[in-house]
Amino acid sequence: MTQELILANATLILAGETRRGSVKITDGLIAEIADGSAVPTGAMDLEGDYLSPGLIELHTDNLERHIEPRPGVDWSHAAALVAHDAELASTGITTVFDAMRVGSIPSGKGAYVKYARQLATEMLELRAKDMLKISHFLHLRAEVCSETLAEELSEFTAEDRVGLVSLMDHTPGQRQFRDIAKLEQYVKSKRGMSDEEFITHVANLKDLRARFGDAHEAATVAEAARFGAVLASHDDTTAEQVATSAGHGIRLAEFPTTVEAARACHAHGIAVMMGAPNLMRGGSHSGNVAAKELAELELLDIVSSDYIPAAQLQAAVKLGEIWGDLARGMATVTSAPAAAVGLTDRGVLEVGKRADLIRFAIGDGTPMPRAVLSRGQRIA
Repeated sequence: MTQELILANATLILAGETRRGSVKITDGLIAEIADGSAVPTGAMDLEGDYLSPGLIELHTDNLERHIEPRPGVDWSHAAALVAHDAELASTGITTVFDAMRVGSIPSGKGAYVKYARQLATEMLELRAKDMLKISHFLHLRAEVCSETLAEELSEFTAEDRVGLVSLMDHTPGQRQFRDIAKLEQYVKSKRGMSDEEFITHVANLKDLRARFGDAHEAATVAEAARFGAVLASHDDTTAEQVATSAGHGIRLAEFPTTVEAARACHAHGIAVMMGAPNLMRGGSHSGNVAAKELAELELLDIVSSDYIPAAQLQAAVKLGEIWGDLARGMATVTSAPAAAVGLTDRGVLEVGKRADLIRFAIGDGTPMPRAVLSRGQRIA
C-alpha cells in the first residue's frame, strides 16, 4: 500500500537557497517539491519552520562515550548502541558513520583494548532486526601508534558497511598534540595518570610509532581499498603531511590543525572537515586552528558533531550567520558530507532522494529540532 505525506508551508533549505514550499513524500522518497505557502487538504502545516535534509555525521566519538560512560566502566553494547542511535536521531542526524578505534595498546595506564569487531557485529545485528532509527555505517579509526592495527583491520570485510577509514597518528609532539602540555592535560584528566605514568605513556607511543607506524599506515591504505571505503587523513598539520595524504588518494581531511594544512588540502582537492564544538566554543580544545577562522578564509567544507551530537545543527546555523547564507551553512552537514563519502541517495531536497528530513525553528540563533524523519517515517 502506497504511503504518502505532504509537508506544507515550510521554509525549504535547497541547494543554494531557501524558499517557502512543500514536499510530498511517497513510500519513503521525495516525490514532489512545490513552491508556495498553500496547505492542501490532509497536508501537515509546518507554519514556516525550516525543512532540511537530515544531517550526515562522518566522525563522532559519541558511541565510544556510551560504551564507556566513565573510565573503566564497560556498558552493554546493545544498550549503548540503541541509546546512541536515539540520541543522534533527536538532534536531526539521520545518517552516521560510527567511529570505532582499531589498533590496541594492551598494557599500562594508557591501554586501549580491542572492541571494534564485536561492537560492529552487534550494530549490524541490531540493524538487521530493524532496531535502529537512523542509517548506520562504520568509520574505522586506524591508530598507527598501536600493536594490533593490521590484525584488527583484517577482521573486517567489504560486507561490513565500512564506509570510512581514517589514518590516525597520535604520536606525542606532532599533529593534534604538538603541545605536549595539552596532551598531558588531556590524558591525565581522562585516564588519571600520574607524572611518571604520563612519561611512560609518551615514550611508549613514540616507540610504537617507530616500530609499527610505517607498516600500519601502508596496511590502512590497502585495507580501505579492500573495503571499498573512503580514506581520510586526520590532524594534518603541514603542507608536507597533506601531500602525503594526497599521495594515498585521500580526498577528505578530518580536523587539519593549521591554516597551512587547510590551504594545502584545498590545493590538492581535499575537502576540509572541522568539529562543531570547535566552532561553537570559538576555538580548539587542543590549541589548534579555530574552525571559525577557516570558515572566514573559505577553507571549511564539512562540519562534524565530533563529541557533541547536538552541536552539528548548531554549527550549521552558525556558519549560515557567518556566511550570510543559511543554505550554504546547512550544506556543510548535508550535501557536502554525502558527496565526500559517495552517498548519492540523500543529503539534498530533490525528487527521488530519501526522505530523511529535519524540521526545525531558530530562536535567538539557536536551532530547535521539532521533528525528524527517516525514509518518511517520524523517528524523533
